[in-house]
Amino acid sequence: MTAISGIEIPDSRLCRDITTFIRDTETPLLFHHSSRVFYFGALAGRRRGLNFDPELLYAGAMFHDIGLMPSHGSATERFEVDGANAARDFLSSHGIASSDIDLVWAAIALHTTPGIPEHMHPVVALVTAGVEMDVLGLTYHQYGDAEREAVVGAHPRTQHFKEDIIQAFYDGIRHKPQTTFGNVKADVIADKDPQFERGNFCSVIRCSHWHG
Repeated sequence: MTAISGIEIPDSRLCRDITTFIRDTETPLLFHHSSRVFYFGALAGRRRGLNFDPELLYAGAMFHDIGLMPSHGSATERFEVDGANAARDFLSSHGIASSDIDLVWAAIALHTTPGIPEHMHPVVALVTAGVEMDVLGLTYHQYGDAEREAVVGAHPRTQHFKEDIIQAFYDGIRHKPQTTFGNVKADVIADKDPQFERGNFCSVIRCSHWHG
């Protein structure tokens, strides 16, 4: 396993099985992105002085985007929920405690919901922290040059990663745009599909069957 600034993937049967499963299921783009999410999340956790289980963080990071894959995407659920459900099934098959599975489920389901994960259990908070660093760069300057270069050296970003990841998001959810109501993935659909009409929270209220 690659050690980056003292952070490494736990050398356990569970993590080895996760690595194999995700590498065999996801595209290289998503596999390397998810791996970077683990490292950036773990580095953030150490910097913040948080106590977390690296196996659970690894599970959350590696499964967080599997709902974008046709093999694990549903017709009606948000892709985050699809990913959380896939992680739950995988961890259950490995005998992981239900309380730990619930943490991983929440970490994946909430990773695109800004403002909430950071106040939750470290595993939940750090999956989102890793995603926000790798995709959005929100905490870019909180990592040293050597840390960033080591993570990307181990798990490279594509030459046009920004556009590639947006396309991957779109490809994974384009068949169910209704699931983006009220969440950030509506921006992805709108960016790629000029005919897309966003759901409107106020319109839902005004068009309900209630009087007044």
